[in-house]
This record gives sequence, structure tokens and C-alpha cells, in this order.
Amino acid sequence: MPYPLDAAAVRSWCGLALEALGRERERIDAINVYPVADGDTGTNLYLTLESAARAVEAAFDGHASAGTAPRLADAIGAMAHGALIGARGNSGTIVAQLLRGMTEVLATTDGSADALRRALRRAAASTYEAVAHPVEGTVLTVATAAADAAERAAGGDAGAAEVARAAHEGARSALQETPGQLAVLGRAGVVDAGGCGLVALLGALADVLSGEVSAVPVAVRADAPLPEAAGCEVAGRVAADGQGDPDGPAFEVIYLLEAGDDAVAGLRSRLDGLGDSLVVVGGDGLWNVHVHVDDAGAAVEAGIEAGRPYRIRITHFGGARTKEPEMTARAVVAVVPGAGLAGLCAQAGATPVPVRPGEPPASGELVQAIRQAHAREVMLLANDAELRHTAAAAAEEARAEGVRVALIPTRSAVQGLAALAVHEPGRSFDEDVVAMTAAAGATRYAELALAERQSWTMAGVCQAGDVLGLIDGDVAVIGSDLTGTAMTVLDRMLSAGGEMVTLVLGATAPDGLAGRLAEYVRERHLAVDTVVYDGGQHAAPLLIGVE
Repeated sequence: MPYPLDAAAVRSWCGLALEALGRERERIDAINVYPVADGDTGTNLYLTLESAARAVEAAFDGHASAGTAPRLADAIGAMAHGALIGARGNSGTIVAQLLRGMTEVLATTDGSADALRRALRRAAASTYEAVAHPVEGTVLTVATAAADAAERAAGGDAGAAEVARAAHEGARSALQETPGQLAVLGRAGVVDAGGCGLVALLGALADVLSGEVSAVPVAVRADAPLPEAAGCEVAGRVAADGQGDPDGPAFEVIYLLEAGDDAVAGLRSRLDGLGDSLVVVGGDGLWNVHVHVDDAGAAVEAGIEAGRPYRIRITHFGGARTKEPEMTARAVVAVVPGAGLAGLCAQAGATPVPVRPGEPPASGELVQAIRQAHAREVMLLANDAELRHTAAAAAEEARAEGVRVALIPTRSAVQGLAALAVHEPGRSFDEDVVAMTAAAGATRYAELALAERQSWTMAGVCQAGDVLGLIDGDVAVIGSDLTGTAMTVLDRMLSAGGEMVTLVLGATAPDGLAGRLAEYVRERHLAVDTVVYDGGQHAAPLLIGVE
């Protein structure tokens, strides 16, 4: 029996869509040849929907604790927001915008058939607004066909279930036509990978509303396979053209951005001049930015000028961008705070996993970064003592997939930099592990932070606004200003000796701090060198390493 389009249906939609994308993830990855043949569209869509599903569950939990029931607006808004903040890759970002477009309509309606029809039309239109250079034969075309079919069905006694089923069938038919609309798909003999994901998403909605599954938390259901063009099996041997050629941009850059509409308009123009595959989605002060560029630092700097970027992810395509890039012998995956360190690690050949304070990566994100490194052997640097269990779980999952992973015991970003500095792919795996572990262990680390409230510490009672100097994870110094506290911390760390001081400055560090500290080290500690790095946004005000 048909179910209404309400909050419970949205919850079930998220769950069933996640199940469908989980089943089809590998096959969607296998036919991913546009815009970049990097074989991750299915995975990116799955991770995007996973974030959406978590947000919906959190909304239901919040209402349950308050003794209220969520409305359609609450559920669909949470789904769109979760997809926005967790969007991965080109297709994931576009799907996040599709859900936002639907929310613009459904959040102010009763979930009727007419409202769903209008929501699907708004969703399709919003994707064209978000993509800098729309291309037909992609998920955009499939979304438009779904809206067209929904409009044809929205008449007479048709309910929301009939509209959703019509949209699904329209999307399936349009997907079959994509190889004839986009040359790279035709040559590879595959349909559009992003369009495949959208078909799965709309199929889940149609199933929920039609009553084929219960409008409560969803059970696994064996669905019909997604459509594909004849010859799909050759996709792995065919390179994409245009944006997917070996001369295309080297990096994929994705970040969330807090900025106003006017600033984002200028950001679009600047990023469009830096690279391709530009998609900017969102609104109301929060945006998800996706672009392929050669200069990852410039793309992040553009975001800093526009507003406040965070959750920055930089992925190196690894030379010629074909469906099956050559496996490298060994790679490094490093969790890092701040855009500056992410860029530094990327330039050193590592795969960075940038994080925002208070938002540690899940094990799935680390596993995905290990996959993106595309190496037989991977050195994983968690760079945070609290991430050791998450990193260990990710390493175990990657090992089950055939990757040899070593978890280097780094508890701070400065220890990670020390380990990365001695990394040598040419020596044996075990010797490299020993060298990187030794370098990390020989580096004492410190962090300067501002106290948020009065509290007890190992160094006594601190007040809100005090500067805290943490050495090896424990508060050792309480001061009133950043420079003086940093000098005291340096003296304590260097009292046991040292040859090299590493300073990583956050965006909030005062001007001239690096110069004053470097001069202080030269005057007080002879024969000790100092090197300075820019940590950028979301790094602590100051990180210190002593080797």
C-alpha cells in the first residue's frame, strides 16, 4: 500500500538508497570514465548518502529526546544538509545540490504529488545553476528527464508514489541514451556513472512511497540491476577525453566554505580560471566547492579570500588520468590539520586527509584515502593520539582489500612531518617503517591553544582566554600571551637538547611570531636550526616540534 511523503518516508528513503548504492558501488566505480576516469563515482555517491543518512538519524534522535515528531521539512532539510557537508567528488556534489533543490520545495509543502513534481523540477534546474559548464549525457540530463516524466504523471488521481515511479522510469530511459550524447561514454561502451547513482536514488524513493518496503528503518532488499550499455566490461581499458586526458589538472580539491552569496560569485569566476569540473553548491552561507586544478594551493587560497574553508580534501590524480592508473609501490596517507599542511603533504607526494578541529575523520574516510593513494604499500600517519583506534580500523579494512598498511605511531602533525621527511620508497617496507617510526619518536611535540573556560590542568588552574602550552599532550605552561608562552615552551623542550625546531603557524597566529621565535632560538640555543611552515586555516595557533 502506498505511503505518504513524510519524515518517516525520507528516513526510509535514505536507508534504502544507501543499501542500493552499497550494492552497486563497485559497478558504478567500474564504469566511471567522465569527467575523470578515476573509478570512484560509486564510492563517492555512497559516502555522500551515508552522510545524509547520518544527518537524518540525528534529526530523529533530536526530536525523540525532545518528545516531538519530526516534520517533512525537518527530515528533508537534514538529508540535504548532510549530503552537502559530506559530498564527495563531482557526482556527490551534484546529488547534494539535487537534494537541496528538492528541499526548497518540500520544506514548505505537505508532500503531495504536485509538490514532488515541483521538487524534482527544481532539483534538476538547480544542478545546472551549480555546474560551471553543464554537459549533456551526464547526471544533469538524467535529472531533467526524471522531472519531465514526473510532470507527465502528475495529473488526475496520481499520487506521490506514481510520480516517484514515473521519475524513476524516466531516469532509467534517459540513462540508456547517455552513450549517444557524450562521446567518451560511447567509446567506452558505458552509461554515465553519476546518472546510474541517480537512478538508484530515485528507485529507492519510488520503492518507499509505493509501499514495496516499509516506511520505517529499512531492511536490505535485492533490487534489479542498474541499466548499462552493451560493452560495459571494456570501460577499464578506455581513457576519457577532454577533462580526462593526461594533460588535465593534477588535483581534485573539495572543501566546505562559509561565505556570502556575493563572495561565492567571485570565487566561481576565479576557480573557473584555475581549472575545470567546477561545481559550487549550497546556499544560506554554507557551500560545497569542487574543482580540478593543477595548483591546489591557489584553489584553497581562493576559498580563504572568499570566506572560511574547512574540511579541505586534496586528491592527486597521479599523472595520466585513466581508469586504471598504474599502481605505485608505496605511498603515504597523512591526517593533517589545516589547508597549509594539506598542500605541503600533497606537494611531498602524500595523500592528505585535512580535518577541522573537533571533527575527526571516520575510518571510512581513511580507507577511501588509502584507496585513492593507489599503492600496494601505504604508510598511514594519524598524527593524533585520539585517532589511533580509528586509524587501526582503517588499516585493517585496507589490509583485507590486499593493501599492505603500516600505521606509523605519530601523535602530532609535527611528528608526521618528521616521519614524512625520512620516507624513502626505494628501501624495503620494514626498513621504511623503522626509519619513519624512529623519526616520529625522536620528535617531541607541543601545541599552543587558548583556554575556552576555567579548568584544572597539570600546570594549575587556567582561566578562559589564557594561553596553554601543551607538551607531549599535557598542559605544561599557562601564559597570558602567545609569544611569551611559546618561548617558555621552547626553553623547556630544548633543555634536553635538540637539533631542529619546527614551527607550524595557524591562521590566527600574530604577524611576526615566526621571526621572533626563530631569533629567540638562535640567541638562546646555539646550533639549533628552525624551519617554519604555514598551517593555514583550522590549524592550531602554533605547533612546535623539536628533533
